[in-house]
Amino acid sequence: MPGVSSFRSRVVRAVLGGSVGILAGFTALAVAELVSGLVRPGTGPVAVVGGAVIDRTPASVKEFAIRTFGENDKSALRFGILVILALIAVALGILATSHRRAGAAGVLLLGIVGAAAALGRPDSTGIGDVLPSVAGALAGALVLCLLATKAVEVVGAVGAAKAVEAGEVPGPGGANGEGGVGRSSRRGFLTAAGVTAVAAISAGALGRFFTDRQGQGAVASREGLVLPTPVSPAPAVPAGVQLKVPDITAFTTPNSDFYRVDTALTVPKVDAGTWRLRIHGKGVTRPRVYTLDQLLARPLIERDITLTCVSNEVGGPYIGNARWLGVPLADLLEEAGVRPPSKGGRADQLVARSVDGMTLGSPVEDLMDGRDAILAVGMNGEPLPFDHGFPVRMLVPGLYGYVSACKWIEDIELTTFDAYDPYWVKRKWARRAPIKTQSRIDTPKPFARPAAGTVTVAGVAWAQRRGITRVQIRVDDGPWQDADLAAQAGVDTWRQWSYRWNATPGGHNITVRATDGTGQAQTEQRTRTIPDGASGWHSVFVTVT
Repeated sequence: MPGVSSFRSRVVRAVLGGSVGILAGFTALAVAELVSGLVRPGTGPVAVVGGAVIDRTPASVKEFAIRTFGENDKSALRFGILVILALIAVALGILATSHRRAGAAGVLLLGIVGAAAALGRPDSTGIGDVLPSVAGALAGALVLCLLATKAVEVVGAVGAAKAVEAGEVPGPGGANGEGGVGRSSRRGFLTAAGVTAVAAISAGALGRFFTDRQGQGAVASREGLVLPTPVSPAPAVPAGVQLKVPDITAFTTPNSDFYRVDTALTVPKVDAGTWRLRIHGKGVTRPRVYTLDQLLARPLIERDITLTCVSNEVGGPYIGNARWLGVPLADLLEEAGVRPPSKGGRADQLVARSVDGMTLGSPVEDLMDGRDAILAVGMNGEPLPFDHGFPVRMLVPGLYGYVSACKWIEDIELTTFDAYDPYWVKRKWARRAPIKTQSRIDTPKPFARPAAGTVTVAGVAWAQRRGITRVQIRVDDGPWQDADLAAQAGVDTWRQWSYRWNATPGGHNITVRATDGTGQAQTEQRTRTIPDGASGWHSVFVTVT
């Protein structure tokens, strides 16, 4: 039947070409991982392109990702990048079976994109950061050309054999010779593909080994760190701060459960022995550079502080309370000669920079108004976890994290709000972001089906720097009823509450609102998280059986 051999050849070409593309792409990423491990971890193409995507993502898309994927948003991004790269690799592999130079050019173009993304990262150290992407692209292009050549030989042999079988062309006298050519070409392709796969896996494993080895110093420095005893311990937590209610949020959030929202695709692992903190800028008359040992030798304070992310939706999970140990930030600023604007200071904004280039801006007035703004070195009795900023992070009670809680901090610059916009402000978030009064129902959960009778409604409320003085519950359209408040540990922590509800059968909507220490009631007006935090009453619908 005419055309059978041509169709089958196209199918074989597509399958082999796609396989060639996948192997070439895998090789490129593996070689890039190896070079990244040797040069500087975190500069591989997936990491730098992912970082570039995060930097250029509109705020609305970022909020969608957090709502949809939660703390797995970065894993979802990595997966998405890998899927896109795989599709591109398949297309380039198929292209290379007909136009090898064009396919190789496509791989090299991807390398250029990765190199440009590496140079554009805020923490870029220069030309060395492009090496992983360039080396990976060169290796991928070479593999693509070599395997595509082998694939074309297989396609040709298959096409010739199928043409003979279909009677499209007369078979040669030595039909076995044709089969021998086909077997030889297939064997050559499979051998080359197998060698490539083994080499790529080895390169990737070796790259991971070098990356892990570079992080061993940081791990060892954290494991060997002994936190000093604070000169000002945290006040004893009053009895009764933790209600004995099943499913209510714990007063102290364990480190392993503390939320993490940041832009770091790869968590920085900083060696405490080489870490430095620089303080400089406008109004700094005595610039300073500190080592971790120098900070630990200073008088440290310990405080229970609730930290809230501005991406926390009404009723959301991105809030946690921990016992933090750190150096009072105001003391460091005063020693550097900094004065708040209210006392004639020249700078009204402190810009904190992370080792990965992230910038956060905080009002100098807030940092020096007497609140416990600290450079934290400890969290719940142990050195900061890497996910939460080891060796040092900044923490300011009463401000959302994006304007106060710089992790992996290494630089403090005093400037003005008019002179500089930090990372999130450039993306249309507010310059100043005091935490809003909020409350949340932890139990019963949405769409729960409690039995009729007494049902305990409970949760947490927070208004850092102001405290919570009242929480009220409303069932359906009934009157507001006062909930019982747990003991309050301080104005910088959240407060638990509970309400015993006489539940009747049927569907019910339960709503909560809080009042802070200034007498200001939580607003009913529902707003998005952008530009300065969500607001509105939290409610859950339950069906009483």
